[in-house]
Amino acid sequence: MRVGIVCYASVGGSGVVATELAHALVGRGHVVHLISSEKPFRWRELPDLHFARVDTPAYPLFREPQYLLALSTTIARVACDQQLDLVHAHYAVPHATAAYLADRMLEEETPVWQPRTVTTLHGTDITLIGSDPSYRRVVRFSIEQSHAVTAVSESLKRDTERAVGVRRHIDVVPNFLDCDQYRRIDAPALRARLSPDGAPIVLHVSNFRPVKRVDAVFDVFARVARQVPSRLVMVGDGPDREPLERRVAGSPLAGRVTFAGEQDDLVPWLSCSDVFLLPSSEESFGLAALEAMACGVPVVVSRVGGLPEVVTDGDTGFLCAPEDLDGMAERAIHLLRDPDLHTRIARAGAAHVRHQYCVDRIVPLYEHVYAQVLSL
Repeated sequence: MRVGIVCYASVGGSGVVATELAHALVGRGHVVHLISSEKPFRWRELPDLHFARVDTPAYPLFREPQYLLALSTTIARVACDQQLDLVHAHYAVPHATAAYLADRMLEEETPVWQPRTVTTLHGTDITLIGSDPSYRRVVRFSIEQSHAVTAVSESLKRDTERAVGVRRHIDVVPNFLDCDQYRRIDAPALRARLSPDGAPIVLHVSNFRPVKRVDAVFDVFARVARQVPSRLVMVGDGPDREPLERRVAGSPLAGRVTFAGEQDDLVPWLSCSDVFLLPSSEESFGLAALEAMACGVPVVVSRVGGLPEVVTDGDTGFLCAPEDLDGMAERAIHLLRDPDLHTRIARAGAAHVRHQYCVDRIVPLYEHVYAQVLSL
């Protein structure tokens, strides 16, 4: 198949999954053209993997860059020039909307041939409706006009049906990992740099948006540090990083917190950590938790969205209500104080990922969706 994948290039679950899907599809014999404003965060140069940049020209008539129009014309151009079989849009708005516009253009120009459209919902395209209901109509329209729709969790599927009023079929295809890459490794030099005194390391990885509640990460860590001398490592970047850095700088724990910024390769950082915290207010899936589990890091996460589908409380990790910071701290403390519990949870989490979420198990589900829409 010849597949066009449309995604955001920035750090975040949707861009990571879309890029890794592109890599996996190429590895399975497909030709992929990835369409984005820039090469994505985890882009790798591979045969039969091509990049098409969306250039957004600035016109004096418009006050803001016309990304939707530029994306639509880019999709149409690549689809026509490369004779794509289908376009896979990650996010309903604006990517599925742009794919629909491109589809209409191609219908006028090449009525005998045009690619099918698949839309994958990642969450923000649905939660956006909660903050601004005026988007509901365009989100619903974009979903309904796609030839197939997938969601990354059952929770997101239900949220979409309830919030948008979509009645069409939605396939659930969860996020996935390259399990050959995501496994615990020895990283003694990094471990020694992050924790010179050998104290346990508590880790958080995110894009530091409000939904990730990085203030709550620090609040939980402060509770843990009162009971177990430990260190906090914050990996990632985003709008809430600077305010948290200022808060930490004025805290007695300032010397025990490291802000590491964005990291191209998370495996060493995960591999030298002892507990992973994710107290999000919303998570459609929780890819960061999956990555931690794959690397043998016990996770303590919020019981929200798709996370209970990934984490079984007390077995493959721990789930707490988002507001239960004391409970999160208590479970982290138990993990750090009880080596047997830590080993059991770490092994069970890694085994669960390898049984359910490896690339060879999930990518064929996307191929099945592709085959279905191409048979229409």
